[in-house]
Amino acid sequence: MEKYEEVLIALRRIIRAIDLHSRKLSKESGLTGPQLLIMRSIHNLGEVTIGEVARHVNLSQATVTTIMDRLEKRDLASRKRSVNDKRKVYTYLTEKGQALISKAPKPLQQEFIQQFQQLQDWEQSLLVSSVQRIATMMDAEKIDAAPVLEVGAIEDTISPSTNQ
Repeated sequence: MEKYEEVLIALRRIIRAIDLHSRKLSKESGLTGPQLLIMRSIHNLGEVTIGEVARHVNLSQATVTTIMDRLEKRDLASRKRSVNDKRKVYTYLTEKGQALISKAPKPLQQEFIQQFQQLQDWEQSLLVSSVQRIATMMDAEKIDAAPVLEVGAIEDTISPSTNQ
């Protein structure tokens, strides 16, 4: 087997593992990975603006706004204008959202992060540079992506400003 075939097979296995976990997440919670990521960020950060959530999850503000719209329609989250500064709008989880997030499956990357952090610095750097190189070779370095191993509907994971 050619080395490029081995790389492509490994990539396909990663994609498949992410897809299977995303289906499980959707089946068990009714949420996409990005929706759960945003809900967990709101839960962990407390009183937070959409811009702060966007920076925390490494997605564009437009993408987070679109996802928040969907979460609000399902009564899982809400937005409220600040009483102290009318220019700021804060996001919150509703009681229904809090209940859902407490029962949602853990992110796929949790085990990965634990194992990755056990590697020596040189090996972590080697993996980071290799995967970044693959992303560049696949012309994927400009795709809006959060540090979460989930897939969702294309409009949930790619910013409207991205030409993908």
